Amino acid sequence: MTDNMKDRDFIEYVVKMLVDNPNDVKVERKIDEMGVLITLDVNSSDMGMVIGREGMTAKALRTLLRVIGARNNARVNLKINEPEGSERRPRHAEGSSEASPREEPEQREERAEQPASQSSDEPVSQASQEEKKTLDDVMNDIQI
Repeated sequence: MTDNMKDRDFIEYVVKMLVDNPNDVKVERKIDEMGVLITLDVNSSDMGMVIGREGMTAKALRTLLRVIGARNNARVNLKINEPEGSERRPRHAEGSSEASPREEPEQREERAEQPASQSSDEPVSQASQEEKKTLDDVMNDIQI
């Protein structure tokens, strides 16, 4: 394996281990002014395995490629081609009246930043009172 093909062979090996149809995996490597571009084609039924939940598998593959590229003083990018006949549902426009089945990342962040609502007739819990303690109070509680 030559030094300049390690990235291509690495992606091909890892993706073939992930998918159900390894014979349908095709990896191309192109070098241009932006660096190295690795293009990945897989069977449409295997796209979910390659991308992973919320794109985590694809993100991990790209991170590992960047490490391999850094060792060879090259910028390596991964492009995953969407196969024809894919089963992905189209996204709705932001102004659309239909609700999207998944939240956008910004909506998730906003929801995470909002504190959990308490009912007005519940007294303030002991946990929220403990949150107001100073660092010295906490350290005194920990000491044996």
